[in-house]
Amino acid sequence: MLRIGLLLGVLMIIALGIGWVFLPELTLVFTAMTGLNWLIGRAAGMSFGYASNLSHAMVIPANMVIETIQVLLVYPLFVLSVENLLDLPRLRPIFAKLRATAEARRGAVSNFGIAGLFIFVFMPFWMTGPAVGSIIGFLIGIRPWVNIAVVLSSTYVAICLWGLLLNELNEWASTFGHLAPFALVLAIILLVLGGRVHRRVRTRSKGLTQ
Repeated sequence: MLRIGLLLGVLMIIALGIGWVFLPELTLVFTAMTGLNWLIGRAAGMSFGYASNLSHAMVIPANMVIETIQVLLVYPLFVLSVENLLDLPRLRPIFAKLRATAEARRGAVSNFGIAGLFIFVFMPFWMTGPAVGSIIGFLIGIRPWVNIAVVLSSTYVAICLWGLLLNELNEWASTFGHLAPFALVLAIILLVLGGRVHRRVRTRSKGLTQ
C-alpha cells in the first residue's frame, strides 16, 4: 500500500515537472490546488481550481488523485509507526494529533462498522478528511484493504458532490466580478482556519478545567 502511494506521488511530481515545462500557467494552478487541498482541505483546493476556470473533468479527477495519495501515504506510515515497525521522529507529532482526532470520533463510527466509516468520511461537516477516517478504520479493526476501499469510495463520492456545489458557488461569485471567485476561496480558507483555531482553544480550555 505504501509502495503504491509512493509510486503515485512520484508520478504526480513527474507530471507536474513535465507540465511546468510545457504548460507552466496550468501547472501552477494544479500545484496550488494540490497544496491547498493538503494544507487547508478539499473545499479550498477545489474552489481554487474552479476559480481558475478549470472544468469538472480537471478538478474532480485531480482531487481524487491528491486524496488517494494522501491516504495511501498517511495510513500505512501511521500503522507502521503504531506497531513500532518504523520510527519516524519528525512525524510523531502529526501522528499523535491524527490519533487524538480519530480517538475522539471513533465512538460515532464503531457502532456501525463499515457503514459508519463510509458516512463519517462522506459527511462534510465533520471536516476530518479521509486520512483520519482511515485511522479510525484501523482503530476499530477493519481489515486494511477493506478500510482503504471504504474510505476512498466515500471520498470519491464526496468529491463529486463537492464539485457540483463548489462549481455552482464559483459561477454565482463570478457574477460579482472576475476576482470574486478568489475572494470566495479566501473566505473558505479563513473559515476553515478559524474553525481549527476555535477547536484548539476549546481543547486547551477543557484541559485547563480538568
